[in-house]
Amino acid sequence: MSSLKAMLAEQRLLLAPGVYDALSALIAQQCGARAVYLSGASIAYTRFGRSDLGLVDMTEVAQIITAIRERVEVPLIADGDNGFGNALNVQRTVRTFERAGANAIQLEDQTLPKRCGHLAGKSVISQPEMVGKIKAACDARQEMLIIARTDAIAIEGFERALDRAEAYAEAGADVIFVEALQDVAQMRGTVARLGAMKPLMVNLIEGGRTPVLPLADLESIGFSLAIFPGGAVRAIAKQLTDFYGTMVGSGSTDAFRDRMLDFNGLNALVGTPELLAHGETYSAEAMIAAQGRTAA
Repeated sequence: MSSLKAMLAEQRLLLAPGVYDALSALIAQQCGARAVYLSGASIAYTRFGRSDLGLVDMTEVAQIITAIRERVEVPLIADGDNGFGNALNVQRTVRTFERAGANAIQLEDQTLPKRCGHLAGKSVISQPEMVGKIKAACDARQEMLIIARTDAIAIEGFERALDRAEAYAEAGADVIFVEALQDVAQMRGTVARLGAMKPLMVNLIEGGRTPVLPLADLESIGFSLAIFPGGAVRAIAKQLTDFYGTMVGSGSTDAFRDRMLDFNGLNALVGTPELLAHGETYSAEAMIAAQGRTAA
């Protein structure tokens, strides 16, 4: 498996689909994703049925990282929000996420409590405080990459956001992420200012503030990493609305069968036959047979 750092050094854009649990990460990997992005917003949506308003805590994210890492091999980028506190909290978050199996952590300069980067009403901490948090993250990590995000466009304007991003790169961040770019001109301006410093990440949200361009266009502009953090949840929310509506309305799932896996199909996807066969190698019968072969 190529490291995330090596992937970001390639000339082609790296796509990291958004995931929210081990099943979604497994399916993304099976579909050919080379890396995945664990979205804090998607955790809030799926685990709690709540908005992305800073309601998910560090240990809840770490538990999901552990479950994903046990199931998939591709690099995992974890949303660390604002580090869940000050510089010391950032260090604990970095160490916890890395032990759980994350290959990179994204940290942002929002205040507490944070909110989705494409919602109005955000606020940011001072640039020097965020620089300190990035340095704290770099001191705490072993090998994981630090992705520094600024949400300052909506509060301080585009040029000031680029100033912050440049300072975060100089503080040691491995990847730079200017959130909620509003048009292609800002996307190009970000690359022109920062592209020679560090790999740049772009966040694509259907209905959000940043234009959702084809990956080829993003690559030609100069981005190295693209995430679709909540696309899977939006797709599943639509599917579940249709599924439950069909079931409740008709009293059956028959009308939905062509849009769902059956029992055997789901078991094949998650590897149930292989897991059962593996378990049999440790059964009493297998141990007796192995003992007999040893005695002979």
